[in-house]
Amino acid sequence: MNDRPGVDLTALVKAYDVRGIVPDQLDEELARLFGAAFVVTTGADAIVTGHDMRPSSPALARAFAHGAAAQGADVTEIGLCSTDELYFAGGTLDRAGAMFTASHNPARYNGIKMCRAGAAPVGQDTGLREIRTLVERWAAGERLPEPRRPQGSISRRDMLDAYAAHLLSLVDVLAVRPLRIVVDAGNGMSGLTVPAVFRKVPVEIVPLYFELDGTFPHHEANPLDPANIVDLQRAVREHQADLGLAFDGDADRCFVVDENGDAVTPSAVTALIAARLLADHPGSTVLHNLITSRAVPEVVRQLGGTPVRTRVGHSFIKAEMTRTHAVFGGEHSAHYYFRDFYNADTGMLAALHVVAALGSQPRPLSELIRPYQRYPSSGEINTAVTDPSSTLAAVRDHFAAYDGTSTDDLDGLTVSTPTWWFNLRPSNTEPLLRLNVEATDVPTLDRVRDEVLALVRTGGMPSPGRAMEG
Repeated sequence: MNDRPGVDLTALVKAYDVRGIVPDQLDEELARLFGAAFVVTTGADAIVTGHDMRPSSPALARAFAHGAAAQGADVTEIGLCSTDELYFAGGTLDRAGAMFTASHNPARYNGIKMCRAGAAPVGQDTGLREIRTLVERWAAGERLPEPRRPQGSISRRDMLDAYAAHLLSLVDVLAVRPLRIVVDAGNGMSGLTVPAVFRKVPVEIVPLYFELDGTFPHHEANPLDPANIVDLQRAVREHQADLGLAFDGDADRCFVVDENGDAVTPSAVTALIAARLLADHPGSTVLHNLITSRAVPEVVRQLGGTPVRTRVGHSFIKAEMTRTHAVFGGEHSAHYYFRDFYNADTGMLAALHVVAALGSQPRPLSELIRPYQRYPSSGEINTAVTDPSSTLAAVRDHFAAYDGTSTDDLDGLTVSTPTWWFNLRPSNTEPLLRLNVEATDVPTLDRVRDEVLALVRTGGMPSPGRAMEG
């Protein structure tokens, strides 16, 4: 790519990471340049790299390592791993890190999630913008700078056992009652990490799709899409299991279903884990992003904690975890962040907390979780629009005329009343608006959802008559 002037990486470099189609948007030469730019931008003398099971991942990760070493950084490769295992390695070794994965995206994609020493995030405002600029310049033919240090080394290290031991030191699951758990790994990295973590836990694991296969032959590794947990739900019922767990491709997210095969919302999981951690750390701060249920801050306040509302996205939440010294944070996308895990997100630790909560008492999961599932919600509804900004402004103007509403702009537009709220925010990467609605009852939920969608789908022009009043 060095002979192509004017290289534009806009489509490849997202708000929180690098992600694109291989080799059209991301290839080994670009990975090498990203490795060099990562070291130049962070000033890291030593880094750790890992990769998922996608066919393109090993070569991309190795190219990144060579680029980093050429700029003087010593590189420790931990090979196949989950993203949270990479965060663990970066945290425990106190090194910057890079994980090669495209998470839940289809097989033709790959990408890079980067962090500074201690698993601190690298996003647009914390180095990613500078990395992109360097890679664009170098890909267009500009010479790379002379390295600050001599050629770095590249070595191998296995961190899986240490990762498993650390997680098990954070939550007591060794005394739980006998449980049968169906786990859908989706041919992703939890097929490697679940056996390592759960082999000492006194539960029976029923595995689904544990074979590492980055072509995803059974279903996409995105458990937030209801179509991708159908097999898990069926298996939970067939095996009369106590719960089911589904992980995404790089296993940093975990989704839960109860003994009936019914989905447990990530907001309810957030509230459950918050309650457990507040019992151990009274008065602590708990973060929740702005599309989690109102039940989350309610539970936190009822238990004497301090809820703090944040933007959507791991780089924002990790920064806020550090700023507020929060003990825990949860997103409605099933990312869960822990102070004792370097403020990073780990689906596996969240799963262990759910297992510990269930296994320490006799009730089924559906009963245990019921106090935390208080309000009906729409789930995220995506709508393609030609002009997200003008549509968002029109929706804002429409609801400004309603009595009793409040609005804020923390992330997109949030409109709230005592009985309902919605958040409408633009995608970081596509011409989409993402809508989430919650209400105290289903009829109200339906009315709010339909009115907002009517506005969005007509470019902000109100339909005749109002579907509801504030």
